[in-house]
Amino acid sequence: MSRFFPTFVSRSGAYGLLIVRLMFGIALILHGWPKLQHAFNWMGPSSPVPGFLQALSAFAEAGGGLAIILGLLTPLAALGIICNFIVALMMVHFPHHDPFVGMGHSWESAGHYQAIGFLLLMTGPGTLSLDARLFRPLVVPKGMVQEREKVSL
Repeated sequence: MSRFFPTFVSRSGAYGLLIVRLMFGIALILHGWPKLQHAFNWMGPSSPVPGFLQALSAFAEAGGGLAIILGLLTPLAALGIICNFIVALMMVHFPHHDPFVGMGHSWESAGHYQAIGFLLLMTGPGTLSLDARLFRPLVVPKGMVQEREKVSL
């Protein structure tokens, strides 16, 4: 698992990541929960997107938000969120020429969700997470390393 979690950000950085994870996760859950209520047809009956992919999108938002809050399987949750918002940008915002910031429709929030997803994918959830508790490498005391070296010689 060290490939997915090489190091965990600690100290004040871990508190900063916790605040980002809480706010980001709550926003994603609130964004995805209404979609989960009609997971297979939340885009409407005339949508070209198959129902399975609509449900996957709703789960990526609501389930990914919960995983981000807990800091559980953060790389997987962040990747799902990134993919979800790439599709949202490509299918909705860019074809409609939505501005980055504007009245009504804009791609500002989708861009922010994607940027925070990349942040968590690249940095990890920090030490204040379930990932850190489950996947942190075991720390071996110095004396134990020396004893192992003596035994192997």
